[in-house]
Amino acid sequence: MSDTLTLIENRPPSVATLFLERVAATPDAEAYRYPVPSATGEGPDDWKSLTWAEAARRVSAIAAGLIELGVQPEERVALASATRVEWILADLGIMCAGAATTTVYPQTNLDESAYILSDSGSRVLIAENAEQVAKAVAKRAELPRLDHVVVIDATGVETDDWVISLAELERRGAARLEKDAGLVKERVAAITKDQLATLIYTSGTTGRPKGVRLPHDNWSYLAKAIAATGLLDGDDVQYLWLPLAHVFGKVLTSGHIEVGHITAVDGRVDKIIENLPVVRPTYMAAVPRIFEKVYNGVAAKARAGGGAKYKIFQWAADVAREYAKATQDNFRRTGTASAPFGLTAKHNVADKLVYAKIREAFGGNLRACISGSAALAPDIGYFFAGAGIHILEGYGLTESSAASFVNPGEAYRTGTVGKPLPGTEVRIADDGEILLRGPGIMEGYHGLPEKTAEVLESDGWFHTGDIGELSPDGYLRITDRKKDLIKTSSGKYIAPAEVEGLFKAVCPYVSNILVHGADRNYCTALIALDEAAITAWAAENGLGGKPYADIVAAPATVEMVDGYVKQLNEGLQRWQTIKKFRLLPRDLDIEHGEITPSLKLKRPVVEREYKHLINEMYTGAREA
Repeated sequence: MSDTLTLIENRPPSVATLFLERVAATPDAEAYRYPVPSATGEGPDDWKSLTWAEAARRVSAIAAGLIELGVQPEERVALASATRVEWILADLGIMCAGAATTTVYPQTNLDESAYILSDSGSRVLIAENAEQVAKAVAKRAELPRLDHVVVIDATGVETDDWVISLAELERRGAARLEKDAGLVKERVAAITKDQLATLIYTSGTTGRPKGVRLPHDNWSYLAKAIAATGLLDGDDVQYLWLPLAHVFGKVLTSGHIEVGHITAVDGRVDKIIENLPVVRPTYMAAVPRIFEKVYNGVAAKARAGGGAKYKIFQWAADVAREYAKATQDNFRRTGTASAPFGLTAKHNVADKLVYAKIREAFGGNLRACISGSAALAPDIGYFFAGAGIHILEGYGLTESSAASFVNPGEAYRTGTVGKPLPGTEVRIADDGEILLRGPGIMEGYHGLPEKTAEVLESDGWFHTGDIGELSPDGYLRITDRKKDLIKTSSGKYIAPAEVEGLFKAVCPYVSNILVHGADRNYCTALIALDEAAITAWAAENGLGGKPYADIVAAPATVEMVDGYVKQLNEGLQRWQTIKKFRLLPRDLDIEHGEITPSLKLKRPVVEREYKHLINEMYTGAREA
């Protein structure tokens, strides 16, 4: 057995243990950075830091405060907040108390929030602000097991015996620790590896969400496995903005503790562009939509600069893709990431004109980005690779604690999700479905043994519902969701995500696209445009000052998008081509339930909402 696997198999029972070990090893090293609004409320934020020892004092106070409130091991404490440093401290406090965190997206509506709190049996809710507290107050009569609400930002909140501030919880915890200094360490020492650590509710496309039970051992394993990949080291600076209620964001906190680098935390998506040059991260995880927005933004800015600038950008984008493919192919064959002399010369010119500015916008220090949660269009991946922004795609699900595969550093291959993490097994079923087994797989769905049995075999193999292919040397390529494959009325199978990804690489104005064609004789598409990009285009094309809905309804806009659809179709098989499309009157969003908080498309919801537009594209149509 390799030293790596021995290390992983001899892991401690919990991340709570790893946290205390990290604090003991590097107490004075910087652990977290977080933004604080400037004293005047104007200008850029100030960034503050916490050392591991300072973080540990707060975590211990939160843990002891929860114990003081009567929270017992494995009892659930819900956490409804956007990504911020207090989320991490609270989650660690919950784990160090031996309890389990129920994660709740702050965007979750009133009824679903109440369902999650009730189904999980949460005893305490740690809420971000008055808005989140109000949800609990409104449903208090339906939540008899919810004993307390703890609010992080108590502005505008009336506190009482039921609602207390996080500062008050920490004060009570600190007072308890003065009397019983070993309280938290005793709770951590008592944690067993199969004890529940996290309950994450999947945002289902239909029906109620299911609670995924993830024991402490999942996170301990992943912390060790992430470190074993060698992708990160103690000198790294991570910029963490992903929603921590999502398993992708949550797993990053485990890896951070094991490796011991710095993490800058700020979940405000509208601050990403402003924060990157300030934080200057060496790595960042993101979902494909962020890279698509950056790419579309760069393309739109070049177009706005005039015909010459846009031609330079298009040339540079083509060079980037060609260079990335050449260097990756050469690395696969020889172990050296080199390209032919002529292409390298063109790449050097394009670097000075275009790529260097893109890297600087990311802070200038970025070694790599991790992309997950959904498929990244290969053309966009190759563009960034050629520009020096190396996007390492990974793969996992809530049920596998997020990280099952990741691309191996310099040997990464765009269009694949890399190789399995040490200790994770994979096989491809006869129908192409990806099956996983290993220490990252969930215990099961909370209170739903029948649903668990549908996906988790008795010997530990988990059915992912994704279709994929393994290369001879172990790289996995995801081709589609098993349930999302389209079969046309002529019997042809189509992977809509593949076509959608190709269109996102072709059209710089698209925000979301849904390809439809199940049991139909040809494919159609619903297309939502990015508001900022299309507004800038409109200003240059006689539609300036008009609202979004008017811009997308304008014949000139439809004609422009039609050009990109035709460009897409040129590279598709005949049965894959988009014969008709409709532009949506607004972008898809979380509030309307059309995309998940992790920005995944909810196909059934969108198809139901815009059924009239879909039917319109097929009414009276002839066979294509």
